Amino acid sequence: MSIPIKKALEKVPGGMMLVPLGIGAVIHTLAPDAGKFFGSFTGAFFTGLAPLLAVFFVCLGATLEVKSTPYILKKGGVLLGSKILFAILIGVIAGRFLGEAPIDSGILAGLSTLALVAALNDTNGGLYISLMGQFGRKRDAGAYSILSLESGPFLTMVTLGIAGLSAFPWQALVGAILPLALGMLLGNLDKNMRSLLAPLVPAMVPFLGLALGLTINLNAVVEAGLLGIALGLFVVFVGGAVLLLADKLTGGDGVAGLAAATTAGNAALVPAIIATANPVYAPAADHATVLVAASVVVSAVLCPIVTSAWAKRVQKRARLQESDDNSREQEAPTPKHAGSTPELT
Repeated sequence: MSIPIKKALEKVPGGMMLVPLGIGAVIHTLAPDAGKFFGSFTGAFFTGLAPLLAVFFVCLGATLEVKSTPYILKKGGVLLGSKILFAILIGVIAGRFLGEAPIDSGILAGLSTLALVAALNDTNGGLYISLMGQFGRKRDAGAYSILSLESGPFLTMVTLGIAGLSAFPWQALVGAILPLALGMLLGNLDKNMRSLLAPLVPAMVPFLGLALGLTINLNAVVEAGLLGIALGLFVVFVGGAVLLLADKLTGGDGVAGLAAATTAGNAALVPAIIATANPVYAPAADHATVLVAASVVVSAVLCPIVTSAWAKRVQKRARLQESDDNSREQEAPTPKHAGSTPELT
């Protein structure tokens, strides 16, 4: 008996990532203590996203040639810079109207500058890497080693203008790059190591999806209501449009930009950290935490669908362009003989 599981997953947009993520989120929502209950290897998987990402980076790095390093710096820098500038723009606009406090009544009750900036400032790295791995853009996946600099409250603090608390330890910077660098070293020193590690990149995508899903509580979407869903839609579609444009303006096809239009799971922790650092944001922190958590879920579900649809469009255009180029070559006029009489004008 054979069940075509792989084919079924591939029929779903971003299915290799999205379906395991959904399964993990359902498990975490219905049985949040399942990891502790089973313990051992099963329990470790419930909290094992970071080690899985580290291994993925090593395998991914092994597929990258040294000559692609400038590209990684460029791609990561463009995406990171675009996210930062867009978050700052939204923060400045929202700050002028809302200040530090949340809206206290009406359909937008609970929305704050803090919630908007925290949701925009941190990319879901596991999802980005998995989408890039699934669509075969290995160099674009490596760009997350630069995007990872936005993790945590650092950029949110900078965007909100909190002084004196913006230190980013150098150890974290180095630690974010080391696994990728190790993989690149192994792959470039020994082609056999590259051949060994490269096939693991697509194979790890569903495991990353499941591990990521096991950190997501679907109740956050229900608790946040329509406002939380709207925040997630804003991150994916408005933030995604900005990132897609930035990606295309720098020679990309837009896929990497859309794949970065998400909210990371640890972004839900940022409002509480900000409120601790500056009590003026305390009234907004609770609502912001719920809204950002909802954005994590909504963006994790929608981003693979949007990215997959755009990737298929890009691939279709490439095939049509290739077909047109071949047709032009076949229809090219035969050169005239050297001795022929030129036409009069």
